[in-house]
Amino acid sequence: MALSARNVLKGKVKDLKKGMVMAEVTVEVASGVLVVAAVTTNSVERLGLAVGKDAEVIIKATSVMLNA
Repeated sequence: MALSARNVLKGKVKDLKKGMVMAEVTVEVASGVLVVAAVTTNSVERLGLAVGKDAEVIIKATSVMLNA
């Protein structure tokens, strides 16, 4: 599958919290660098996500906000 998104981070699933409808997936993309995504529980099951499994975080956004 070809994607137009340029921000692809490879990592491993470190934590997974599944609810009835939504799930919170934590992926470690570098040592100590975590990305957390909220996805549907259905997507977690469809993708076969589990702690320790390799995963790619794909980010495509028209707006990113930072505050320091």
